[in-house]
Amino acid sequence: MRPYECVYIINPALEETAIKEKESRLREIVTSRNGVVHKVEIWGKRRLAYPIDKIGEGTYAIAKFTGDNDVLAELNRVFRFDDGILRHMIVVDEKPVPDVQEETRPSGSEQ
Repeated sequence: MRPYECVYIINPALEETAIKEKESRLREIVTSRNGVVHKVEIWGKRRLAYPIDKIGEGTYAIAKFTGDNDVLAELNRVFRFDDGILRHMIVVDEKPVPDVQEETRPSGSEQ
């Protein structure tokens, strides 16, 4: 399994519940195909560099996950046919999220 990063732009006319629904759908697709979702961030509404379908702004979201080609194929299929998603891009993550986040303490400072 490889680490991936997915950025997608959601139609700004959608309400907060619909945005959360898109996030949960992404999580469901990745986990149902033996992938792991590490992080999903909603960046909020931002102005687009150019209009997409006569829409000048969108709600940006980014997801970091690991998965196989099955995950990529299904995400591309779902995003392509979803009218609420204006654009999406999935790339191999050059800086993957670490598997284990260990707390490091300086030695000798235990109290």
